[in-house]
Amino acid sequence: MRKTDTLDDTARAIAAIWRIESAKVVAHVARITRDLGLAEDCAQDALVAALEHWPELGIPERPGAWLMTAAKRRALDHLRHQKLAESRHEALGHEADLQQQIAAREFGEMVDARLDDAIGDEMLALIFTACHPLLPAEARSALALRVIGGLSTAEIARAYLIPEATIAQRIVRAKRTLAAAREPFEVPRGAELKPRLASVLEVLYLMFNEGYAASAGAEWMRQALCEEALRLGRVLAGLMPQQAEVLGLLALMEIQSSRLAARVDAQGEPILLAAQNRSRWDHLLIRRGLAALARAEALGGPLGPYALQAAIAACHARAPSTDATDWPRIAALYDALMQTAPSPVVALNRAVAVAMAFGPAAGLEMVDGLLAEPSLAHYHLLPAVRGDLLHRLGRGDEARIEFERAAVSAGNARERALLLGRAANGRRLPDGDPP
Repeated sequence: MRKTDTLDDTARAIAAIWRIESAKVVAHVARITRDLGLAEDCAQDALVAALEHWPELGIPERPGAWLMTAAKRRALDHLRHQKLAESRHEALGHEADLQQQIAAREFGEMVDARLDDAIGDEMLALIFTACHPLLPAEARSALALRVIGGLSTAEIARAYLIPEATIAQRIVRAKRTLAAAREPFEVPRGAELKPRLASVLEVLYLMFNEGYAASAGAEWMRQALCEEALRLGRVLAGLMPQQAEVLGLLALMEIQSSRLAARVDAQGEPILLAAQNRSRWDHLLIRRGLAALARAEALGGPLGPYALQAAIAACHARAPSTDATDWPRIAALYDALMQTAPSPVVALNRAVAVAMAFGPAAGLEMVDGLLAEPSLAHYHLLPAVRGDLLHRLGRGDEARIEFERAAVSAGNARERALLLGRAANGRRLPDGDPP
């Protein structure tokens, strides 16, 4: 055990550990209990135990293993007292498994001997389970993002631009449906993979996006979330190497991950694209991403939305500077993306690319066409982009008002400060930073 200086230090450390480990704990316990709601309850009980014991005893050397064992013990206690006649024998079997594992390695990372799928990755298994065809399409990603991504209902609602209450209802109903079905928590094989693939890709995409630009909190990025989404994307690409959109999403995440170290300064303040030191970009990740994109393109056929976004990211990755970026090609790729997967956010990104390629007046006209879009009414990047284009056109007072509006709607503290700084100083968004 290692002791921290104060109770506040311990609380912050526990919160950080929980954000990293909670999804793994839930995934493992859900695999055993086949009940996602119960697994979450057991994980929460483990967190409560940590909050009770760690301030006094110190944080364990292996906090993830400690939480895992505590959650399994809660599951064991539940299974001992469960009186459901139809599942009694199965419950006893689970109980025996748990007892064996706990005895085998106290407070360690234990191996579930019942894993028999080709991957053996419980996080990916949980994503596929959350994306089960039993659930309505709109509920699958919301549930997976809540459980695997650790996103709050508010963060998920912002990602989908819909009310928080709607997301909460979807998650509750999805958990009940899965619990009633008693579906195994595993990666499906063969023909059962494809019907869930679109939802699984959406989950990984939104997980990565939340890590890349956190919608709330004190930090601009949640790098661990990006890394987990990328890891799962690599596993999925190994499972489905002939799926162009799997490769496209992997390419996108590899290329975007290459910039992570250059996106903040030593104090954690954001560094936007044009101001980044491109020598700090991870060129190994860029090469991996470009190779995955090449494999996706080699499969033939029109590119899907993830591969198109990877192609956009590749334009940035190949350019030695913002000025040398092929903005007309990026604008054309956004045109294709609007045809393939139209959305107000894609339209806003397209306007940024058009402004870079053909001038701010052309981009502003497109942005003004989005002002009446209901889903963007509280989307802070709409006034942020509009403010930047107004500033570039020399309309400083109007730009300041837009930056202030954007700051009010921004949920992330670092981003809010950046927007307020632009409003106060009249600074514009560096060229080429899309929403």
